[in-house]
Amino acid sequence: MKPTLRKFAPVILIVGVFVFWEFFCLAAGISELVLPRPTRILAAFFEYAPAIWPHAWQTLYTTLVGFTFGVMIGLSLGVLIGSSKLAYDTAYPLLVGISSIPKVAVVPILVLWFGAGTVPAILTAMIICIFPIVVNVSTGIATVEPELEDVMRSLKAKRWEMLWNVGLPRSMPYFFASLKVAITLSFVGSVIAETVASNKGVGNMMLIASSSFNVPLVFAGLMILAIMGITLYAIFSVVERRMVGWALRK
Repeated sequence: MKPTLRKFAPVILIVGVFVFWEFFCLAAGISELVLPRPTRILAAFFEYAPAIWPHAWQTLYTTLVGFTFGVMIGLSLGVLIGSSKLAYDTAYPLLVGISSIPKVAVVPILVLWFGAGTVPAILTAMIICIFPIVVNVSTGIATVEPELEDVMRSLKAKRWEMLWNVGLPRSMPYFFASLKVAITLSFVGSVIAETVASNKGVGNMMLIASSSFNVPLVFAGLMILAIMGITLYAIFSVVERRMVGWALRK
């Protein structure tokens, strides 16, 4: 495949999917109450844009704040667990158990503790993105090649020096890979909390729109979430190439 065509292949695929979607709905005569056409979704987006933007900014805010706290906690736990076999054996089962709990079941508890609003959405976004970061960082540190550790020991390096000079750099590709997963999961957490216990945000907007059978507006909300998620994913991909380009295939 030519480099130019490969560069624009994702755009061509996305456009092709929307064109097929449009003509399929027209040819099959599908009602917009079931599956609105992309052009109808765009029309709803522009029609309700003044009302949509405050909800979009709210969701973006809660997601980024929760994601930031989740990264700090996840990175700290990942370093702790990955650098100690005792911590790995002790804390890992607990993290797996917490991660397996459906986050929608946690939201009512957070509402009881902090009330409805922004705080439960931030905490849900934070909780849902911690696990992939912890797993990737701890795996990167725990799987350092024994040869590298032997070299550091021969140089009489201390434990924290081995972690700083070998363990953390070794885990950075894993860490940045986990960020791209965690940011998308943070949006999931924010929207879940907004649909359950908030009067602001895209999740709340979609809930109200669905109750009034405004299906194009519901899909417009999904489109906004997809755009924000893809944008942040792309930003972290660029940061990943800048920071750990040495670990990526050409």
